[in-house]
Amino acid sequence: MNDSANLKIVVVNSHVVPEGTESVLHESVLQMQAERAHVLRTGLLEAGHNILAALPPDAHMEEQIARFQPDLIIVDEQSDAALKRVLAATASERRPIVCFTEDADRNKMHAAIEAGVSAYVVAGLSTERVKTVLDVALVRFEVDRKLRSELEETRTKLADRKVIERAKGLLMERHQCTEDEAYSKLRRLAMDKNLKLAEIAQRMLDVADLLI
Repeated sequence: MNDSANLKIVVVNSHVVPEGTESVLHESVLQMQAERAHVLRTGLLEAGHNILAALPPDAHMEEQIARFQPDLIIVDEQSDAALKRVLAATASERRPIVCFTEDADRNKMHAAIEAGVSAYVVAGLSTERVKTVLDVALVRFEVDRKLRSELEETRTKLADRKVIERAKGLLMERHQCTEDEAYSKLRRLAMDKNLKLAEIAQRMLDVADLLI
């Protein structure tokens, strides 16, 4: 992950209309969206960021994100449909996501943050605030990523411990040995095979299952 300077950014904005289509939005809405898009673009460029692409809400998000490999994604959209598409497209490879919106619905805000949005900004899009918002989003993303990593590590350790305990129980039953002796046998086998203790324990259980 880059620092807050010179980020590679993809913007998803309803002001971007796919080629060959005509917008049915009211002129005043289009004007407002155009102004928001201008403010956002100005703020990003003044902060020294690289705007890789501005995509319409109905773009093939997963393909586009895989193509551009952005450091951060900004969703500037009145509807939550585009945000849902971006979240779905980044589910397997998370990235910092910033959402600028006029929708102050607390339930939507909570759902967005819970789903992985790093910053959800209501009625706060201004050139001066863009850099600060992105800085906060990056910090939030890194904190969340660290917590997810620690949680996954804890889950893995717990699963490994359960496998080792089952393997020890199997050895104690088969060889009529104590728990310490069973553990020593497992350690010797792991060292001989150059495997982790949990890996040799799982192999032992797999073989035992086949013999049942």
